[in-house]
Amino acid sequence: MNHSYWSNIGQTVKTLWGGLQITFKHILQAKTLQKPVPVCNTDYFKQDKGLVTVQYPHESFPIPDNGRYRLHNEIDDCIVCDKCAKICPVDCIDIDPIRAVGEIGKTSDGTSKRIYAAKFDIDMGKCCFCGLCTTVCPTECLTMTKTYDFSEYDVDDHTYSFATMTPLEILEKRNELEEFEKQKAAAKEQSTESAEKKPVAKPKIGSTKPKVSGAKPKMGGAKPVFKPKIKTTKESSTEGKSEPKQKPKPIMKPKPVMKPKPVIKKKDKGEDSDG
Repeated sequence: MNHSYWSNIGQTVKTLWGGLQITFKHILQAKTLQKPVPVCNTDYFKQDKGLVTVQYPHESFPIPDNGRYRLHNEIDDCIVCDKCAKICPVDCIDIDPIRAVGEIGKTSDGTSKRIYAAKFDIDMGKCCFCGLCTTVCPTECLTMTKTYDFSEYDVDDHTYSFATMTPLEILEKRNELEEFEKQKAAAKEQSTESAEKKPVAKPKIGSTKPKVSGAKPKMGGAKPVFKPKIKTTKESSTEGKSEPKQKPKPIMKPKPVMKPKPVIKKKDKGEDSDG
């Protein structure tokens, strides 16, 4: 029994020492770090030494360029065309446009800006990351960034606002637009009233029309009278020969029904003598 007791202790120490050797080996190799490469990289499985843990958020795995993550709008290049809000299947984009009186600037690609963005909010809590809003954007100001970790404690914090106008600026632009529309309507009414009051000039009798350069002169004052063509005897004779008149078909009258003649019986001679 003593023999088995000491053999068990020896076996325990041996196994512990083998495990500690593996641990010390990894501790020595922990001086180096593996490079954070994506799984699609050919060198991903060749790194068999070093620490594997990525020191997030200081380090992160590379993100592909065509990844669909958080949306971002470059408001300086936005023309507030409202195409992204119309095509969004979940209505996560909310826009409040204000039409400007004239051109307010140009985008980086030279497109004219004529609408103010009083509100441009994107609710990433509703977004389904389909990417349709980025494809229809004419100025390519709406893009999907590589920011994939945007977790929040409150759901309302997932709404990102990109408009830069203050409430005072919004009120000023609305009042400016209202005054412009009133002036436009008044000018339109004034033009219609002046057109109605303006007398219509009657054309003078015997006045000659101005000659138009390049127009062909009319031959004679009155329109030519076309006389009906009289057919000659030759033409009538030729026409008669070429086109003979068709004889009218006789009218077929129904034949009268012949009544049968009455049969007269002849008297015998004997009957005559008796009488």
